[in-house]
Amino acid sequence: MNTPLTYAMIGGGAGAFIGEVHRKAIALDNTATLVAGALSSTPERSLESAKQLGLPDNRSYGTYQELLESESSRSDKPDFIVIVTPNDTHYPIAKAALEAGFHVVLDKPATHTTEQAEELLQLARSKSLLCCVTYNYTGYPMVREARALLSSGELGPLRKAFVEYHQGWLATDLESSGQKQASWRVDPTRAGLAGALGDIGTHAENLLAFITNQEPHSVYATLKTFVPNRALDDDASVMINYESGAHAVLTASQICIGKSNALTIRVHCELGSIEWNQEAPDNLIVTKLNANPTTYTRGGPDLHQDTQLSSRIPAGHPEGYLEAFANIYRGVADHINAVRTNTEPTRLAQLIPTMTAGKQGVRFVEACVESSNSNSVVNL
Repeated sequence: MNTPLTYAMIGGGAGAFIGEVHRKAIALDNTATLVAGALSSTPERSLESAKQLGLPDNRSYGTYQELLESESSRSDKPDFIVIVTPNDTHYPIAKAALEAGFHVVLDKPATHTTEQAEELLQLARSKSLLCCVTYNYTGYPMVREARALLSSGELGPLRKAFVEYHQGWLATDLESSGQKQASWRVDPTRAGLAGALGDIGTHAENLLAFITNQEPHSVYATLKTFVPNRALDDDASVMINYESGAHAVLTASQICIGKSNALTIRVHCELGSIEWNQEAPDNLIVTKLNANPTTYTRGGPDLHQDTQLSSRIPAGHPEGYLEAFANIYRGVADHINAVRTNTEPTRLAQLIPTMTAGKQGVRFVEACVESSNSNSVVNL
């Protein structure tokens, strides 16, 4: 049985959507208890947010530096640090947390550059620490069923795949209104090289890599900015080539009016196809050669062990976004407990997205930006 864990959070204070998502997901399975926080970019807001969450005064911090210095010296220091700050601060905070001896759970995209991601990857390895990136869509049970099905070879070699992540919330100049979530996502100094591609396109790339177990060999990308005066792309189209000879098409857009979180993947192999839609996540459509489509349902019979381990309730009671996040954190907890007890990691621990996936996501963004700017194919 896993030992109860504790964690500290950096970022994710009042008004931050994603911090609350992480806290709820961790609480879903009683995976860990929040014991400390540096929750905002200013000391005043950080301390106020900690007060709202009921953290004790002596474990509420104005800055992440104060948190890491104080918490690393405690006998009851947190088991891991969750970093849910804007993109530009991921690297320095994660580096400092790893250097202080903490396991790290980092929001995506991991860093601004591949070099930064590689440094975090090597630092974590040198200290035998986990550095995990929350590509949460890999936590959906039927996504894990799709991965297992393709890995079995039952559908044959990959031929063609389509993955799209479409939203409509940035179809207008929302950032000019001062909306917090919009403002930093379209600011190159904070978001990085890309807008929609970096924000949601990295999720699409990671989902494709997770299910197919293949990494892009080269990309040809077109990044567009439709809203006037916006500094970063709000629409991206990418053609992906694999060394195996397979192809994929990825689109990521935040100007598709009427779309909320329309993440869909279709994978076509030599002997069959699969299709999964994030907005109907309990179903996986499988079509084998010369056969009618079959809908596999979460909680149904004869599903892969990974799928069953990632489910909580019977079929017909939908599981979704929070549960997928919670599956990532169950894997994190299993990993930490395996390190503690010097035992083999569980299946859930083996499925969590590490900094290797984080580095791949950053390199994908860099290659797509380079391709779009040069109007040429770029190798990864």
